[in-house]
Formats: sequence, structure tokens, C-alpha cells
Amino acid sequence: MRSEGGRGSAAHRLELVADPAQGLQAALADGARAQWVDGDLLTSRQNFERAYQLAERAADVRAMALAALGLAGLWVSERRTLTGAVQQEARLEHVLSLLDPHSSLALRIRTRLAGEADYLHGGHEAILAALQEARAAADPEVLAEALSMAHHCLLGPDHVRRRRELAVELIKTSFRTERRSDLLMGLLWQTVDSYSEGNPHAGRHLGELRDQLEQQNHLAVAFVVSAIDVMLAIRAGRLAEAESLAHGCAASGALAGDIDHGWWSGAQLVTIRWYQGRLGELLPALHEQVHSPDLSAVDNSAVAALAVAAALSGDLRTAASSLEALCGDDLAGLPRSSSWLVTMDGVVEAAYLLGHADVAEQAYHLLSPYASLPMVGGLGITCFGSAHHALGVASLTSGHLDRAVDHLRAAVQHNLALAHWPAVVASRQRLAQAYRLRGQPADTDAALSELDTAATEAAALGIPVPDGHPDPVEGSRPDPVSGSRRDEPQGPFVECRRVGRKWRLTWQDRSALVEDSIGMAHLAVLVANPRQEIPAADLAAGLAALSAAGEGGSAHPVLDQAAIAEYRDRLRRLDAELDRLEPGDPQRGSVVQAERDWLVAQLASASGFGGRVRSFPDQGERARVAVGKAIRRALARITEADATLGDHLRQTVHTGVRCSYWPG
Repeated sequence: MRSEGGRGSAAHRLELVADPAQGLQAALADGARAQWVDGDLLTSRQNFERAYQLAERAADVRAMALAALGLAGLWVSERRTLTGAVQQEARLEHVLSLLDPHSSLALRIRTRLAGEADYLHGGHEAILAALQEARAAADPEVLAEALSMAHHCLLGPDHVRRRRELAVELIKTSFRTERRSDLLMGLLWQTVDSYSEGNPHAGRHLGELRDQLEQQNHLAVAFVVSAIDVMLAIRAGRLAEAESLAHGCAASGALAGDIDHGWWSGAQLVTIRWYQGRLGELLPALHEQVHSPDLSAVDNSAVAALAVAAALSGDLRTAASSLEALCGDDLAGLPRSSSWLVTMDGVVEAAYLLGHADVAEQAYHLLSPYASLPMVGGLGITCFGSAHHALGVASLTSGHLDRAVDHLRAAVQHNLALAHWPAVVASRQRLAQAYRLRGQPADTDAALSELDTAATEAAALGIPVPDGHPDPVEGSRPDPVSGSRRDEPQGPFVECRRVGRKWRLTWQDRSALVEDSIGMAHLAVLVANPRQEIPAADLAAGLAALSAAGEGGSAHPVLDQAAIAEYRDRLRRLDAELDRLEPGDPQRGSVVQAERDWLVAQLASASGFGGRVRSFPDQGERARVAVGKAIRRALARITEADATLGDHLRQTVHTGVRCSYWPG
């Protein structure tokens, strides 16, 4: 292919050019070289801006047109601010009015205006019409630009086959233009499409693209490749490596001058924290991100992430507001952009956590046509696994349990085919939940089998079993038989649920998220057994009480063999985390070790020789004092988080030799 030159230092060269005409041509040449050869979008914009100003002064219409097209950029919608977008449109329309409407430059400008407008409104009719006009023209460079823009406007899940055809046509056209940049863009779009449709040979396309970049780098294309590398590390379960790669990806995007470098790395971190069960940590950053002017007008994924993070953190007002903002007058109105699938996944998860069955059911029907696709975001920058997973969660929320089981079984298989191991583990966990809720004769064993397999897979990969998928507030799903919502008033009871390494307490319209502690574990038992007196000795014994029901002791439904298995599973995960901890992170190591030591002590107190459950000796007075102190400390933390909820519990939780939660 024809060489397109090397990278120049445009600003320095322009200062040395005394002749304005020479300066104009130098600026145009340096802008084109930076954009198409080097992929340096920042340097490209600087040169084309200088060129436009010089051309305007010289009344050079052709140069104005070339500069305006160059300023529009390599991608569609590079100008995100209102001021920038309006200025770009005004310049293009002004230049178009000065050009011969039958010229190639006029066709290029009409194509760009069509692409920008369609992308902004989530359409594609205008750009496809412009593409047909470009095909009829004799200029292959015009056709190459039109093909790439059309592809960019068709990144939603409805156009998989058409995008594949456009990418192949662009590669063919590159041999007519003899521009290496056209070949790179064709290979890039082919790679993005392959990952978006779950093509098992996507890695081959990525390998071919890498080979081209090794021959001569292109910063903008290399940025996208670095983002795909992050996604692949997430799929492989190498979450620490993925986080490091995400930082490198952001740096790569900044070097290329790509406006998406900030949110792409942010979206990748959202995915990583989701599978780590730590999404709530990003709540402050997401609050800021949703208002960033750098976000694409058709990208709603940050709002969806905020809804989920807020729900997990107990900020139900923000979660409900964000979900409502996404739904608007009609959830179907969300633009079907490249981020639509991951946005809908967030809608489903938020609806699940908030118990919004109607939203979940609407999302289910919108997602159903795309069940076979992976939920890939952007240009392959992140992936939340099979769309069957979201369909299964939506079915759980709306109470369609048979449907949930079917979709989640399919999600496990699809995620295995994708080699997306964190998603495999997550789908197995949700499948176990669906089995447990459905409750058919064989479902209990099936649920335990899925949970055991999930734990084994996670341990083998050295990834945590995600704790970031808690049940919603109990009763928030519609009853699968009556169809009524069980979150209608059922009495003034506090609900207490584990959320990662914290506890979420909800009461009426109050919600608080509190750090785990021994006192919180005692409170969880009490609120799960309202109006029942439980001996302090049983609470102090911890897991020793778990099997008392099977040996003639007190029976408390929340304390069963499944809880013992959960504690042992958590112990395995802590051991795996300790093995992976870096020596330079002593603070995290001490936290993990402290939790491990407590679990070991509880398991030891629960089991005698051969694993038999030991009886707790008569230590009533010591238990009364220890349990009372632990619960009071927990109540103090709850009061700090929510004074109203704390006051309610102080009035209704009673400690002593026998403890109870006695709501009015």
C-alpha cells in the first residue's frame, strides 16, 4: 500500500512558515498525517483548527472544507459538548453552502452531517442513504469514509449481520484507496463485531489487527485494542490484571487524544468491582460521571451503573431516581447504541434490587430478541456475559421461576463458551437462587450442586465468588402464584441482608449499610426471628447453634446447615485471597486475616471430634455480657448510619440472658 508519510511536529513547523499559503498547506498535511497515519487525534485537531482559521482568512473554500472534515475526526460524535457540536455543524453547513453540490467534497460533508445526526438520535436512515450515494460515486476514499461512519451508526444489537458486511466492504475498499488507515479501520470494525456477536474466532481477527499495528502503530486504533485486552482479562477472571490494564488503557486513550479514555476505563472498573462484589465503592465517582459532558449522548451505561451501585449501598432514593430516569416515558425509547446491552443489564439488576417487577418484565421483552448475544459494551471494552443472564434475573424479579431457570441454565453454557469465568460463577449463583425459590423436588440438590461448582471454579481461578449479588429486600418480588407484590406492608419488621462484607438493614422507607461485626451477626439472627426469645448462650456459640434444631435444641429457621456451608465457603475464599495478596498491602491482609480468624473460631466452636456438633456449656452469664456488648456496639453503628432506624432497633431489641427483637 502507498505510504502516507511520517508524524510531523506541526505547531513548530507552522511557526517557521512565513507564507500563509504554505502555512495552510502544512497545517492540512500535518493534520491529515496525525489523524490517518499516526492516529493522534489531539495533534490532528490542533492542526485542522489552525488550517480552518487560515483558510477562512484566505477565503479558500476547498481548504476550509478539508479542515472542517478533519476537525470532525476519525469517529462519529467526537465533539461532545453542546458548544463544540454546534460549532462543528455550523462550519460544515457553511462550507457545504459554498461548494459545488456535485463535488466529492460536498458528498463527504453531506455524509458526515448525516452520520452525526443519525448517531445523535439513534437512527441510521440518513447515513445509509448517504452511503448509497457514495457507492454510486467514483471516489473510493469517499466510500471508505461513508462505510466507516455507517458502521459506527449501526453499533446497536439489531445490526450484527449488516455491520459485518460493512466491515468486509471497507477492507475491500482499502485496496482501492491504498490507504493503510482504511484497512486498519476495516480490521478494527471486524474485530469489534466479532466480539459483540460472540464469534468464537474473534481472537483471530484481533491477532490480525495486532500484526498490522506492530508494523506501524496507530494510536487511536491501538487504544481500542488496549480496551479489548481489558475486557479479555475480565473474562479470564484476572481481575487484578484487568484493573492494571484499565489504567494503561486510559493512558493510551489520553495519548491518542480520544475523548472516551476517561469513561471507558471507568466502565471497565465498574465491571471489575461488580464481579468483586465491591461496586458500592464507586458510588461517589458515578455520581460525578453521570454529569460529565464527555459522555456520548447515546450512552446511558453510567446512569445504569449508578442505579445498581446506589441500590447495593442502600441509597434507595438515588437508585430509584436513576432507574426512573432510564425508564422515562418508555424504556423502549433508550437509544440502541453500542452500550445498550450493558445499560439494559444495569436496568435489570437495579429493578431486581429494588423489587420493580414491572420494569424487569418490560426489560425482559426488550432483551429477549438478543438472548444469544454477549452483553458487550462500547467497542468491545467490557463484557457482562450472556444476555441470558439478564433475562434470567429479570424473570426472577417478576416471579417467572421456570423461565428464570431456563435462561440461567443457558447463561451458564453461553458464558462457558465465551470463557467468561466470573460470569459463569455469577450465573451459577443466580441459577442456584432460582432453583431454591422454585422449590421443585430436585431443585434443592440442583441448587447445592451449582453453588459447589461455582465455589470450585472461583477457587481454581483465584477469583472471589461475587458477593455483589444480594437478594433484594425480602418480599420485593411479586408472588409467583398470586401475582401480588410481597413488598406491600406486611408489618413493621426490619429486614437484614448480607451485601458483600456489609449488612443492609431496611425498615419501612429507611435503609442503612453497616460494616460486618459479631454484633451485626447477632442482630441478623434476632430480626430473622421476630418475637422469639433466643438464649444469649446460643448467639454467643455462633455456629454451635446452627444444627441445634436437628439435635433437639432450639429451632431458629435462619440457622441451618446451609449457613455452615456458607461460612466454610467464605473461609475458602479468604484463604485464596490471602494467597494472592501482595506483600505491600498489609492493611488488607490484616482485615482478611481477622475475618478468617473469627470464622475459624466459630467453626471450631460448632464442631467436636469428627465434625459432630458440640453442645455449648452453661456459660449464661458470660454469654449475656458478651452478646449485650456486641449488640450495643452494632446498634451504635446503625444509629450513626440512620438515626431513625437505630432508634427503632434500640426500642425493639432486648438483650439479657435471653435476647429478642420485638417490634410493635
